[in-house]
Amino acid sequence: MNTFLRILRDLLSALTGPSRPTTRPGRPGAPGKPSGGSRPGEAPSPGQSGPEATREVDPRRVGSVTMTYAPSRDGDADPGEIVWTWVPFEENDGRGKDRPVLVVARLQGSDVLAIALTSKPHAGQSDFVPIGAGPWDAQGRPSWANLDRVFRLRPGGMRREASGLDRKTFALVTAALSKRYGWR
Repeated sequence: MNTFLRILRDLLSALTGPSRPTTRPGRPGAPGKPSGGSRPGEAPSPGQSGPEATREVDPRRVGSVTMTYAPSRDGDADPGEIVWTWVPFEENDGRGKDRPVLVVARLQGSDVLAIALTSKPHAGQSDFVPIGAGPWDAQGRPSWANLDRVFRLRPGGMRREASGLDRKTFALVTAALSKRYGWR
C-alpha cells in the first residue's frame, strides 16, 4: 500500500510541480533532513509513533534476556533476523529514520529486542560488531551492529523482514552483547 501511495504522490507532484516546504529548515521534519519517513500528507513510518512505536531502551535495565538463534521467514520478527523500523536519532529530538535493525531476543508477548545497524565503517571500535554485507542494504555495503543502541520493537512497528543472519555471525553479536550486558 505504501508503494502505491508513493507512486501516486510522485505522479501528482509531477503534474502539479514541486511542492513548497511546510516546515522551517533546522526543525524536526524539515525538508532535506530525515524526518522519520513522514512528509506532509504521508503517513508516519511504522514504529514512529503511537502504541507500536520503536523505543530505545537501557540495555542494563531490560532485565533477564535470553538470545536464541531462531529465524523463521513467517512475517514475525525473530532473533537472527534483520527487520526495518523507524529508529530515533541518538539526539532523541524527535527525528529519526527508517532503518534496519538486528533482532537479538524475544521478550514476553510478541515484542522483541533489536540493535541498530549502520553502514558507516566502524572497524576496530569495540561498540560495533562487523556483520558483513547482505540484502538489508540495497547498495551491498558492509554493516556493523551497534551494541549501544538497543530497541524494543512491537509487531506493528516493523516494516518488513529483510533477511536473516547466518548462525556464526549472530553468535559473534550475541557473544559481544553477553560480555557487555550479562545477557545469555
